[in-house]
Formats: sequence, structure tokens, C-alpha cells
Amino acid sequence: MRATLPSAARLHRPSEYASALKGKRIARGALFVVTTPREAQVDASCARLGLIIAKRFAARAVTRNAIKRVIREAFRHRRHELPLHDFVFRLHSRVDAVSLTGLKQIVRQEVDGLLDRALR
Repeated sequence: MRATLPSAARLHRPSEYASALKGKRIARGALFVVTTPREAQVDASCARLGLIIAKRFAARAVTRNAIKRVIREAFRHRRHELPLHDFVFRLHSRVDAVSLTGLKQIVRQEVDGLLDRALR
């Protein structure tokens, strides 16, 4: 199966983000918190992804974009295994000054661990 992320697999409206953020926290790591709405989606065809990467925790645009790319890629590969919920990844702590390669490795390890917890 091809790992793509169509528009239907992303959150778009502020109301969708708000309902997920008011929901329950399903996993927390050193950098990210993953939340999902309390009520299940009735017309969901697949798991959907939302990203909140604040400038105050990752000051450089290059860093923020690299983090988003890594999370999207990890989600693409695992979205067919995930339950039919909205998942919002929110950066909650400052990113250390490391190389982009090192940052991508750290983010990928944490995101994979958080998605494993979401499967439980």
C-alpha cells in the first residue's frame, strides 16, 4: 500500500484542532504531546493528523519545517494501522541546538514511540 497523506487525512479547521485539544492526551514524550478528541468520529475514513509547532519552542523556520516533515512521514507510514481518530501533535518544549540530521533522528524516534502508544 502506498504511503500518501491526502487532504482527507489532515485537520484543516480551527474547530477540528479545538475539539482534539480539549480531548484526552494519549501520549507525552520529551518534545511532543499527542491529543485526540473524546468522542469518536462517525464519518471517519482514516486517521487524521494535525500539527502545532510553535515558534517559541523552535525559533528557526528550518527547524519547524524539518519537524513537520518528519512527523508527516512517520504518520504516513503508520496511518493505516491507527484507529480512526484525529491526532494532534503539539511541540511542548524547546528544541535543543543540534544539527538537522540529529534533530530528525530524535523527532522520528519520539514520534514512532508516541504512535506505538496510540495503538494501545
